[in-house]
Amino acid sequence: MDVKALAVLALLLLTTCIDLSQEKPFSLAEKCWCRSTEKNVKKHIIRQLKFMNVPNCPLQVIATLRNSKQVCLDLEIKWLQQYLQNALNKIKKGRTD
Repeated sequence: MDVKALAVLALLLLTTCIDLSQEKPFSLAEKCWCRSTEKNVKKHIIRQLKFMNVPNCPLQVIATLRNSKQVCLDLEIKWLQQYLQNALNKIKKGRTD
């Protein structure tokens, strides 16, 4: 077997042993998920809310709608501000008890 074929075989063997799918590069893991936000989302069409706090990004609120579509919510939505305020009050009340 010549040297080139041996080098290619060694390279293929090395690449199959390295599992890159387990780790995300730092730059991909730390990016903001929400690039734009929706202001006109009604509370009754939301199935689930997810809050993401990623370094170097503002608080991100992702809503899963009844049709399974995911949208980022604007933090200025009045009902969302009230929801967050109620959640903070519950946390504060739980700490004082």
